[in-house]
Amino acid sequence: MILAAGLGTRLRPLTDDRPKALVQINGRTLLEIALARLRAFGIVEVIINAHHFADKLADYLKANDDFGMKIEVSREDVLLDTGGGLKKAAHFFLAGNPQSEDPILVHNVDVISAIDLARMAQVHTTNKALATLAVQDRETSRYLLFDEHLHLCGRRIGRDAPFEMVRPSRQVEPLAFSGIHIVSPRLFKMLTEDGAFSIITSYLRLAGQGETILGFRADEYYWRDLGRPDDLKQAAQDLK
Repeated sequence: MILAAGLGTRLRPLTDDRPKALVQINGRTLLEIALARLRAFGIVEVIINAHHFADKLADYLKANDDFGMKIEVSREDVLLDTGGGLKKAAHFFLAGNPQSEDPILVHNVDVISAIDLARMAQVHTTNKALATLAVQDRETSRYLLFDEHLHLCGRRIGRDAPFEMVRPSRQVEPLAFSGIHIVSPRLFKMLTEDGAFSIITSYLRLAGQGETILGFRADEYYWRDLGRPDDLKQAAQDLK
């Protein structure tokens, strides 16, 4: 699933007349770049959530024959945030096989990286995790806390804020979430939150209940958030 429903306010004025998914870097849209990354790892079935200029996103996909993939657009009349958006898309992953155990990759459209998604999926499957989050040791305003086994055990909002623990741990490491995660279809039955909610809220609740929410260390890989125009300029240089 590609999360692309946000308003893209940090990218204005580029998003005044288009969704952030259709903002371009070196002549390619963020959506095209994300889809190419998924296709390179053998992913051919994708659902994309949309809200801001949803019709333009749908028309763009149609004009490009869905880039040779099976793509569905999940329209959100009201923004549902990352958790609500994923929950609304459950039908796409469970249709025809409600007992499927195939892992699901969730990827923010405004993130570009060289993270090895196949390796990440292997870690997820080997550990029978409910969710596996790509994380890095970098500056952020919101940290997730992991124990020595990379199990999620809390969060910290701000560098100097107190730890908010959901499960006990003698030692924790604050890491930054990258906007790329892999989830088991089992997650959908456990999403008891309704309406608009952050998936991180669900992960913290489930980690506190003993579910395996893992971190995947992605420090060695290139990664960039594309939330601001300056980030787009830097990414354009990086891609060259």
